[in-house]
Amino acid sequence: MAMPRTIRLGDVEVPRVGLGTNRLAETAENESFLDQAVGAGLRHIDTAHTYVHGQSEAAIGEAFASGTDGVVVATKGGWDSGRPEGIREQIEESLRRLRTDAIDLYYFHRPDPETPLEESLEPIKEAGDAGKVRHVGLSSVSVDQIERGRQVVPVAAVQNHYNVEERKWDDVVDHCEREGIVFVPFYPLRGDHPEVDEIARRRGCSAAQVKLAWLLRRSPAMLPIPGTLSIDHFRENFGALEIELSDAEFDALS
Repeated sequence: MAMPRTIRLGDVEVPRVGLGTNRLAETAENESFLDQAVGAGLRHIDTAHTYVHGQSEAAIGEAFASGTDGVVVATKGGWDSGRPEGIREQIEESLRRLRTDAIDLYYFHRPDPETPLEESLEPIKEAGDAGKVRHVGLSSVSVDQIERGRQVVPVAAVQNHYNVEERKWDDVVDHCEREGIVFVPFYPLRGDHPEVDEIARRRGCSAAQVKLAWLLRRSPAMLPIPGTLSIDHFRENFGALEIELSDAEFDALS
């Protein structure tokens, strides 16, 4: 069976390679880059309240001031604290920076050991009920935390650190696949494996493309978000959708 090249994220069908923007500053060059990337097929952009001190959200807001036109923009809040009042304020700031009335996908950035997960999710649920957040995600969470979160609000996506070398969250990947939740691996190109370069050499592609192809083959729930500020690198990463690893290649990397 051919590998699916798209996935349903919230209400939109998107290609299974998105864009991470943790280095995206608010510059004319980066706004132009976003425009070019959308022209090259980008339909999912991931940012956060904390990225580049808010500039990442602001740059995306400027680039899509006239509307996102089928592009799912996700952001996150609650990196520094899970206190409800802080998350409530961050949602409002993200709405202003993104220049939108409703955030497509809003993640709780990471659980706070000082605040029960359920309390941290309440302001996000409130924002959803008020029409300010369309879909909710969780980041850096275990299977148990996902299920606790789902008692408060439907969970559309989970974002954890995962790549060809970092395999701590294998159980979360499998759980998301079973439950119909999109799994968004951050730092998808980090890590290494002795077979990556050999497979890339044989196929005439880049090591980054092999790493992404392994993730895409690992689970149909997978939607990696490699970060870049280069349109050439974006096109290279996006090209991983055209690469289907053989059983032997996948097993060698697994």
